[in-house]
Amino acid sequence: MSEANKELAKRWFEEVWNKRRREAIDEMLSPNTVIYEGGEQIIGPEGFRPFFDRMAASFSEMRITIQDAIAEADMVCVRWTCRMRHTGDGLGIPASNKQFDTTGISMVRIQDGKIVTGWQNWDMLGLIQQIKAEPRAATYIGASV
Repeated sequence: MSEANKELAKRWFEEVWNKRRREAIDEMLSPNTVIYEGGEQIIGPEGFRPFFDRMAASFSEMRITIQDAIAEADMVCVRWTCRMRHTGDGLGIPASNKQFDTTGISMVRIQDGKIVTGWQNWDMLGLIQQIKAEPRAATYIGASV
C-alpha cells in the first residue's frame, strides 16, 4: 500500500502542477480533504481550486521535480523543487517575466486512493523575495564591484 500511496502523491504533482490539469484536483482529493497551508486550512477541492488558480495566474512554465518521496502506511512525505516563470499578477505582484526556483516539502495522508489530509511547507517568502529583488552589484567587504 505504501508504494501505491507514494505513486499517488507523485501523480498529484505531475497532473495538477506540471500538466495543470485542474480536473485532477477532483480526481485525487476527497470532498472533505483538509490541507494545511501557511496557517490556513483549505477544505476539499472547492477550497483548493482558488489556490491553484492564483498560482496558475501567476506562474507559467511551472515544473516540479520530486527529489525524494518516503511512504509509510497511509502517509507520504515528498521533498520537491520547482522552477517557474512569473508571467502574471495572480499574487498581486506585477509580472516580472523572470524565472524563479523554490523548494518545499509536502506530507499527505491517503485513504481509499484519495488524499484526505495534507500539510504543505514551501519557501513562498524566498520566492517573493526573488520576485521583488532588484539587480545589484556584488558586494565585498567594504567595497562594491
